[in-house]
Amino acid sequence: MNDVIRVIETETPGVVEVRLNRPDKHNALNSELFAALAGMAERLSAWQGLRAVVLSGEGKSFCAGLDMENFSRMAQGSGAGVGGRKTLAERTHGDSNQAQYAAMVWRDVPVPVIAAVHGVAFGGGLQVALGADLRLARADSRWSVMEIQWGLVPDMAGMVLISELVRPDRVRELCYSGRIFDGEEAADLGLVTRVCESPREEALAMARDIAGRNPHAVRAMKRLLNQSAMPQEQAARVLLAESVEQDAIIGQPNQVEAVYARMEKRAPVFRDPEH
Repeated sequence: MNDVIRVIETETPGVVEVRLNRPDKHNALNSELFAALAGMAERLSAWQGLRAVVLSGEGKSFCAGLDMENFSRMAQGSGAGVGGRKTLAERTHGDSNQAQYAAMVWRDVPVPVIAAVHGVAFGGGLQVALGADLRLARADSRWSVMEIQWGLVPDMAGMVLISELVRPDRVRELCYSGRIFDGEEAADLGLVTRVCESPREEALAMARDIAGRNPHAVRAMKRLLNQSAMPQEQAARVLLAESVEQDAIIGQPNQVEAVYARMEKRAPVFRDPEH
């Protein structure tokens, strides 16, 4: 596995840590990290005796979202910039494209995945965290459905995952505003399972507890809970719709203006949409 992700066996048999490993970039998502995340389900599914997974980030943050280099390419009108792919609507991982699968992959891991969040979980980073079964976070962690600040829509399975956790009007407010909120509010909204001082330590303790339960029952419960989430056909439609909408937005004048305005720290000047 590429070193943008570290996979670590703990002292507890069956408990594995997966750490995003671009600390100098606050674990921002680039093509290399997207590919590494997408390969996680296959690797962990083959892990002998796997019981639980803790997902965290090295350094000061969990994940800051899309790497700034991608936004620089968008400002130049060069397309999605993820893995050189021309269209996000291409399905590469079942019902998902590669970026969406970086978040949805945790559903395919056959055991519980616990995300330990500190620092920031912005944009795509928030969506990766939402793919986990549970999320433990520091009170001072910072969260945002940030895509609108770059003139985009959430397109890493965010519309599927956040809709399972948060009341519809609150989802709309978070998406339309792109505002930043802390871990306490994230818990109130339903995005965070529990606020704690040391998310990684508590996640490991929770994983150890799960590892001591009947593994057949735990895996069966995860399969049942996955089935009780948004129906697969509906999820597939939403995932495709995310990509189609994003393909139509990326590189257009208003989206490029949003990127330049954010980079230059000024108010954007948008064109009115055609009727």
